[in-house]
Amino acid sequence: MTADAAGDVLVTGATGFLGGAVAAELVGGPHWARTRLLVRAPDRASGRDRVREALRRFAVAPALLEAVGEENIVPGDLRDAAAACADPALRQVRRVLNCAAVASFADHPQLWPVNVEGTFAFARRLLEVAPLERFVQVGTAMCVGPDAPGAVPEAWAAPAPVRHLVPYTRTKEVIEARLRDELPALPLVVARPTIVVGHTRLGVAPSPSIYWVFRAAQLLERFTCALSDRIDVVPVDWVARALIALTTKPALAHRFYHLSAGPARASTFAELDVAMARGRGVAPVDGRYRQIPAAELDTMRGEFRERLGPCNPRIMARALKLYGAFASLDMTFHSEHLADEGIDPPPPFAAYAGVCAASAESATIAEQMVADFK
Repeated sequence: MTADAAGDVLVTGATGFLGGAVAAELVGGPHWARTRLLVRAPDRASGRDRVREALRRFAVAPALLEAVGEENIVPGDLRDAAAACADPALRQVRRVLNCAAVASFADHPQLWPVNVEGTFAFARRLLEVAPLERFVQVGTAMCVGPDAPGAVPEAWAAPAPVRHLVPYTRTKEVIEARLRDELPALPLVVARPTIVVGHTRLGVAPSPSIYWVFRAAQLLERFTCALSDRIDVVPVDWVARALIALTTKPALAHRFYHLSAGPARASTFAELDVAMARGRGVAPVDGRYRQIPAAELDTMRGEFRERLGPCNPRIMARALKLYGAFASLDMTFHSEHLADEGIDPPPPFAAYAGVCAASAESATIAEQMVADFK
């Protein structure tokens, strides 16, 4: 599809981790001239500068940073849909990729105003002013909750009420339902990535989000999962390319997609142990590793500073227990719909976990975990 055929593409969240990866893949490409980025900024020049700064995290070449111009920027905020959608540039938008969200595992006060109310109001208003052909809503595979089958089919619908481990996944469940049920004219496509960790070339340089948990488990030599358990992790650059394809393809076979490694490509924790150890230049934990119940993490607080570096032991135990609940699920997500679109599958996490490990050593675990509890 040519850029003209795709029409104007609007991407939200371009200064964040996932949206930034999308912008990094788009900049300088065939769709870039007609790409618009909704950015929280007082004016286009400030928004341009914010995007350029975000793209530096993805090692975007200086010449491509210069390609980010004021014409690509729409100043606006999901929390003020009327003002954002008043910009004349949005009247030509046909495709939307909504990556904007508060992606915090804390009970952040803006989770509901942004992820639910703001997103809904923005989609409703944009539907009124733009000739929309497709609205790709980025959710999360874990919005089905921890009680889903071990290998979740794309056709599986979670019975209500869904139990959630964190408020973030609840907001993603709710906004999907509202967009689908209350805006039937919206050309909605739902894309649910699984656990997004690192970048295949840059490791955790763009963001240490979630990787710090794997690092902590290896350093502690204990965690809530067994080494034989699998975890469905995908790299942010692959997710970005898959989302761009779902946004710009002329036609799609489905309206719902898992962006996942799936049962065939999910890595075991034993495989990750080997890959991460190689990246760190140390021996794998292997036989020293012990699976423990989450409650035992509280009894290990005295070891945290010695093994994990400077940290608040109480906060660290709480965070590790939260992530330990996800890690012990041994859950994967089928992604046959992506294959139907001809989108290549992701690399297994173990294939690039060593890159993540090597890039993570310059910061403490406490510094890295801030990315998930902002």
